[in-house]
Amino acid sequence: MDNKVAIQGIKGSFHHQVAQEYYEQEVIVDECLSFEELVDSLLSGKSDQAVMAIENSIAGPIIPNYALIDKNNLHIIGEHYLRIHQNLMALKGQKIEDIQEVHSHPMAILQCMEFLKKYPNIKLVEDKDTAETARRIQEKQLKGIAAIASKTAAEMYDLEILAPEIQTIKNNMTRFVIIKKENSFVPENEIRRASVKFELDHKRGSLAAVLNVMSDCKLNLTKIQSLPKIETPWKYSFFVDVTFEKYEDYAKAKSLLIIMAEYFKVLGEYKNTKE
Repeated sequence: MDNKVAIQGIKGSFHHQVAQEYYEQEVIVDECLSFEELVDSLLSGKSDQAVMAIENSIAGPIIPNYALIDKNNLHIIGEHYLRIHQNLMALKGQKIEDIQEVHSHPMAILQCMEFLKKYPNIKLVEDKDTAETARRIQEKQLKGIAAIASKTAAEMYDLEILAPEIQTIKNNMTRFVIIKKENSFVPENEIRRASVKFELDHKRGSLAAVLNVMSDCKLNLTKIQSLPKIETPWKYSFFVDVTFEKYEDYAKAKSLLIIMAEYFKVLGEYKNTKE
């Protein structure tokens, strides 16, 4: 793939790993330190596609990212699941007893709280990116500071792993989506998953009716997340992911939901990689 892919974080980050696995080759990446910067990279044409974390099996959905995709009219064209292995790392020659502060992305800290609770004297500092923290420790030769990041980051930035696999739940998965400014054509017979957004009238049973339609049309609801509409008190937007065996079932549900919902929007229709 010759086109540039925007990732949140730098080389050695989990987003970088996903980009390599999804495209099955070394890709040219645009390193972005925030998801807003990642979206700007797409909108400005600096990158052609982007990798964005959307939910974690421990910490749950990353709601602001759904809102970013929606607000900027971006399209989800694919997904990728990554098993997350978090490691505590620092400059070579140090021990855990030497560490005063642990710096990492808030999501990484959250995923490792059981381990970190064993060291109440260590100060936890939230940072923008796991791999960037690892790089900074090496560049500035920061003693007494550890990072939580991937094994790749430790190798790339020549840090020593003081404690491997420190995530609380060993089967820790993050789901990433691949996004583009324009929709990509996926043949209907390959589409097995969709991400949609809808808004409903604030009356009893409106959500139940929608869920019944999905069930009747044989859609499997894999996630539903509500987000309040700031400009309209007590009204909610719902972000929903569904999987299905036949595209026709989904198409039927979609045609009914367009009529039932006050507002309906497709964020993406794509292959389901988690069978």
